[in-house]
Amino acid sequence: MQLSGPISKMHTHINRGVAQYQLPIGDKLLNMNDLIGESISLSFNQAIHCQNCGKKTNKSYSQGHCYPCSQKLASCDLCIMKPETCHHHLGTCREPQWGLDNCFTPHVIYLANSSGVKVGITHKKNMPHRWIDQGAVSAVPILEVDSRLKSGEVEMALKQYVNDKTNWRKMLKNEVDSIDLLPIKEDLLERIQDTISATNAQILDNQALEINYPVVEYPSKINSLNFDKTPVISGVLKGIKAQYLILDCGVLNIRKFSAYNITLTY
Repeated sequence: MQLSGPISKMHTHINRGVAQYQLPIGDKLLNMNDLIGESISLSFNQAIHCQNCGKKTNKSYSQGHCYPCSQKLASCDLCIMKPETCHHHLGTCREPQWGLDNCFTPHVIYLANSSGVKVGITHKKNMPHRWIDQGAVSAVPILEVDSRLKSGEVEMALKQYVNDKTNWRKMLKNEVDSIDLLPIKEDLLERIQDTISATNAQILDNQALEINYPVVEYPSKINSLNFDKTPVISGVLKGIKAQYLILDCGVLNIRKFSAYNITLTY
């Protein structure tokens, strides 16, 4: 069978502890878990259309946008990656109403184990999708605040004691130790009492969530696949973790190629 159209990051949820993936392609949602162990082919049709304005672009910026849109949309601003730099209160937000709707909503600061313990933030509504997107094998929410800026301030305080990055190669090779996140959470909360008070953060008492991934064989070496260099990628789908398809010929970051027009054959 074949499906064609622009792709975007895979939709995710958890069923009985296992991450489930659906690939948006054109107007369809393809259940990717069903294809694990099968031969698939993904062909780039040499077309990229901006996810915002629909115009054709030679290069994708900010995960699926043309350059003009990447420069004018608040969702593409630097503060999305670095929430502690939120500048809405200065009156310089690219889209003030978008900022009110998206940055002044409940945000959660969490601990996750993807290639080791890391701290991160997400909209409250994005749990557990954010953790799956990072390939975390376990995660626990620790604090809730009422704005993105405050979440960034809390994250900055925690980064003094714990990493905020994922080693994506270790994550994809499943070189991840089992870690009890709860004692780490309690220790970190003690260390940042002043920041908790200053941001009016609410301490969350959630238990850690364990996440398994649909992978039959992890790669021993990482070969990163790229549609710009290899327009046709074919192989046996060995598994899916984070937003990566793990093929017997390499790994493909689906999120990186949002807005690319692809034909998938299976």
